[in-house]
Amino acid sequence: MTEALRAARRRGQGEDSIYWDESKNRYVGAVSLGFSPAGTRIRKKVTGRTKTEVRDKLRDLHKQVEGGLRPRRRYTVGDALNDWLAVGLDGLSARTVTLYGDTIAKALRKELGSVRLTELTAGDVQGALGVLASRLSTRTVQIAHNVLVRAIRQAERDDLVGRNVAALVKPPKGQVVGRPSKSLTLEQAVSLMAAARGTRLEAYVTLSLLTGLRTKEVRALRWDHVVAWVQGQWEPVGEAGFDHEQLAVFVWRADRAGGDTKTSKSRRTLALPRRCVEALREQWVRQAEDRLAAGPLWQDHGLVFASTVGTPQDDHNVRRQFRVITEAAGLGTTWVPRELRHTFVSLLSARGVPVEAIALLAGHNQTATTELVYQHQIVPALTRGAEVMDEIFG
Repeated sequence: MTEALRAARRRGQGEDSIYWDESKNRYVGAVSLGFSPAGTRIRKKVTGRTKTEVRDKLRDLHKQVEGGLRPRRRYTVGDALNDWLAVGLDGLSARTVTLYGDTIAKALRKELGSVRLTELTAGDVQGALGVLASRLSTRTVQIAHNVLVRAIRQAERDDLVGRNVAALVKPPKGQVVGRPSKSLTLEQAVSLMAAARGTRLEAYVTLSLLTGLRTKEVRALRWDHVVAWVQGQWEPVGEAGFDHEQLAVFVWRADRAGGDTKTSKSRRTLALPRRCVEALREQWVRQAEDRLAAGPLWQDHGLVFASTVGTPQDDHNVRRQFRVITEAAGLGTTWVPRELRHTFVSLLSARGVPVEAIALLAGHNQTATTELVYQHQIVPALTRGAEVMDEIFG
């Protein structure tokens, strides 16, 4: 072979190299990506069964580099999830952190954890979510999809991947149906309040049922947010404020990470029915007795519904007390406190209150939320029209 031919076949400086690796039984392609801050050359390698396959991979690698990406050869979906979990859960409740880290991320790692992030496809994501949907609820599958999107978005931000393929996928419906919501009838609601009378949960049940507060909003309610209209302004009721004509609650807090309500529309001021006022008056007296009995053990958090020593109550504690009351009312033990809110919506709708007004009282951003979440409690407009016509014309 002449010297000129050898020179023609010789690679130019900085060009890619492709060679056969006997130990791997594959072709290897190497590309130089410049130098590190330490002065060492940065090289990336790809492998393939044929030279054509290697050239294609090198071409893709060049595109990634030219697009500003810094792909890590062995960076997997599992790595992306771990990196996101390390920084993406700030400000979330301990329960949510556990859900994302122990349940959702674990399920995703099982299906996609070993897949290299740069090789992940929308089909891979759809297949993995389909597997999850075969055994998990629709809501859990939606959360899993959301977690995956967020994790890849962070990798995308760090220039580790070119696009977020998970965002292109619509999560499938799950196969496991969650516990269906239900509401009390008027007769059952009356029986429940009668059974709650005199118990530590009487005011909790009454307030939840007659105002529609979320369980997290009730548990976080403070005494300084129970107010009376005095001389043109709202003032905390204090010890003698329950005799004022108009009382309300500021729904400004919730038992959530950060203490804020679920949405901005959830912040609202609700007038209190008379039965709520009486129940809260008794709750004030009961808590004063608790404070005296606890003595130096009392921890004042300003909460309306606190433990016997003033500390916040968790949902498990409230649920346990609530089931004792539902059983005493002859309703069984399958009810949970959040269904008092469903009952509130159901009773208002049955009395002809427009869904727009119910949405405002419930603290929803839009009526569509009310109609979707409480679709079994909302009386359809067409049905109401027929009932009114029957009343008019007999």
